[in-house]
Amino acid sequence: EVRLVESGGGTVQAGGSLRLSCVASGFSIADYDIGWYRQAPGKEREGVSCITRSDHSTYYVDSVKDRFTISSDNAKNTVYLQMSSLKAEDTGVYYCIADRDTDCTGGNYFDTLLRFGMDYWGKGTPVTVFS
Repeated sequence: EVRLVESGGGTVQAGGSLRLSCVASGFSIADYDIGWYRQAPGKEREGVSCITRSDHSTYYVDSVKDRFTISSDNAKNTVYLQMSSLKAEDTGVYYCIADRDTDCTGGNYFDTLLRFGMDYWGKGTPVTVFS
């Protein structure tokens, strides 16, 4: 069975940190570009970060640059999102996605996948940041 399972979300004070995990089963993350997007209450989905399968190149939306770090561990079939210096505006549900045919660093990874769909996706993990 193919699954993406996110964990690590929670409630944290502004300035704090969380590490999200996305564990894949039924396929190898080494064959997919993996991303994280989020959705805050009443807002549109927003691509946050992604990592390529080839050389682990990364992309970050401007609002999280220098605060979030994405990484992958092929041996554990897991992708991580380390979030630091969290702000209230980081609140939302964070989802992990995987796609074989879309390049994370091609400039339209999230535009394409959020509009037209992706190969695999998880159920999300909630993050709440309070001031």
